[in-house]
Amino acid sequence: MGEVLLQGFGQAAAPSSLLATAIGSVLGIVVGMIPGMTISTGIIIVLPLTFVLDPSVSIALLLGLYVGGMLGGSFAAIMLNIPGTPSAAATAIDGHPMVARGEAGRALGVAVLASFIGGLFSALCLFLIAPRLADIALGFRAPDLFSLVLLGLTVICSFAAKSWIKGLLSALIGLAIVSIGQDPVMGTARFTFGSADLLSGINFLTALIGLFAIPQLIDNLGRAGPDAHMSVAPTSFGRLIPTWADIRRIRVPVAIGSVVGTFLGILPGAGGPIAAFLSYDYARKASKEPETFGHGAVEGVAAPESANNAVTGGALVPMMTLGIPGDPVTAILVGALLIHGLAPGPLLFIERPDFAYGVIFSFFWANIFNLIIALAGLRMLVKLIAMPKTILMPAIAILCVVGAYSLRNSVFDIYVMLFFGLLGLGMRWLEMPVVPLLLALVLGRQLEENLRVALTGSQGDISVFFTSPFSVLFLSLAAVSVVWSIVSSRRSAKGAR
Repeated sequence: MGEVLLQGFGQAAAPSSLLATAIGSVLGIVVGMIPGMTISTGIIIVLPLTFVLDPSVSIALLLGLYVGGMLGGSFAAIMLNIPGTPSAAATAIDGHPMVARGEAGRALGVAVLASFIGGLFSALCLFLIAPRLADIALGFRAPDLFSLVLLGLTVICSFAAKSWIKGLLSALIGLAIVSIGQDPVMGTARFTFGSADLLSGINFLTALIGLFAIPQLIDNLGRAGPDAHMSVAPTSFGRLIPTWADIRRIRVPVAIGSVVGTFLGILPGAGGPIAAFLSYDYARKASKEPETFGHGAVEGVAAPESANNAVTGGALVPMMTLGIPGDPVTAILVGALLIHGLAPGPLLFIERPDFAYGVIFSFFWANIFNLIIALAGLRMLVKLIAMPKTILMPAIAILCVVGAYSLRNSVFDIYVMLFFGLLGLGMRWLEMPVVPLLLALVLGRQLEENLRVALTGSQGDISVFFTSPFSVLFLSLAAVSVVWSIVSSRRSAKGAR
């Protein structure tokens, strides 16, 4: 066993592997920052280059891009309130208000540190308890997955505390949009109105760009004259390193995000967005000052960021030990391994244990390089905030259009982006929360698929959701989340009086 570990560490620590990991981290951060450029897209673009590389070098490059992309999405979310990745949408809730207060460096520094700790925690879980956790995830059935997604949707209650009616209406709009396209079980067309472009449904990332980017662009361009700069000046490098006071404040949120992110990363299909929002919600409930969340709380940045990077290590658990990808990125990684003649799964640890542990150590190095490269580049990234709007805003608009088009090489997606931009602008004017709609777009299809599969298997018997201990646990947590939100909102209303 010790010899195998040394061989795996040697593969990951080879100069070529370390260089590939560093290059991957840089590419990932850049890709994550660009609205519409997903991590999956970045890996697909780089994948052909790995055909001529050694398998250990190839996987090191792709893992670096994977880890870097998760952090890069938070930079755009914090500085511009435009999440570069779906998982970073939760980070923008408190990250951008910190930028408005002149604390861009502090927000970015906390995000980098939280991401690093979350990634290391998931790497430790991947190394120590991967097979056992994978066995638990493999035992999940459709009722369990439905209950898990429902638990994620109950987070809506917490984000709609000011107006339950507006929050519920926002969620219903999102669920209605998700129903457009092909039926997930029968395959029949729904609400397409004869349009072939709508058969595949509304692309979530296209909607995300429109909901966040267009209102933000209009808001920024309408605040001042053409020569105005962003409201926050560059921060000195010393301010970028979190203080001991900040580290003490984010201990609990980072722990929550690391555990939740790793666990949900192991569950196939759960993904980063649900982990980020759940971690944010639980961190707010555990906080002594929950009213500060949404207004620039440093804990609100730490919790989702630690969850984002913890998801990456968790998603590698079922991929490596069972051959089951935990998210779209790991699905691409499975294809990359198969190209090199390596089949991920239980036999990988028996036939090629050196390579299996090399992957684990490469993931560890990816988090190390992510921390170093991100901190080294933060000075330049923070200066981006002081660029003239006449340069920055048109550049962002062009990137949004290019990003929306590149997702499916379709001009139709550009119109979809503009539609969601107008929808987001209207919701902002009506003071309707966007987060419930966002969560419904993320989780709606999974909710419907697992519900229908579960009811089909039980012939319509709803007791199937109460016979599995996992399903009962998730439903109980969902009920607790709703009740907690109601009680908290009533207490806040009484306190306001």
